[in-house]
Amino acid sequence: MARVRSRLTHLDPAGRPAMVDVSDKAVSVREARAECRVRFPAAVADALRASGLRSAKGGIVDTAVIAGTMAVKRTHELIPFCHPLPVDGCRIAIDWHDARSLRIECAVKTTHRTGVEMEALTGATIAALTVYDMCKALSHAIVVGPARLLGKRGGRRDFGST
Repeated sequence: MARVRSRLTHLDPAGRPAMVDVSDKAVSVREARAECRVRFPAAVADALRASGLRSAKGGIVDTAVIAGTMAVKRTHELIPFCHPLPVDGCRIAIDWHDARSLRIECAVKTTHRTGVEMEALTGATIAALTVYDMCKALSHAIVVGPARLLGKRGGRRDFGST
């Protein structure tokens, strides 16, 4: 059963938005894994398999891996209260989940005072959006999501598996 916290951490005592102060936290290795799915209409999935996941714009998987990696490194620029973090490692894997959908997994690692859950989620999601962008000429009926955290390790609480 998922643990529910009693308060939101990004609110100050007056209820206003605030960045969490992590200066008192211990530096430790932090890891997180997230995934996002991209589901295609059957004819589009067949065409992508036949093309080796290449589109008129180029290699779909290679482009999505690059975009996801760039997004991981810039998460703090996209999400207001994320801390800028040194990324020690980022791995994005993309493969067919079933006949019509790709599974994109992003694993991120840092040695810092705060975790990389948002970086992993951002990397997986931006990679998925890049797949959509690369394939939208074939159909706009492509579905992105769900995106979810698979696991995190380091800090006060571990979750799932990394």
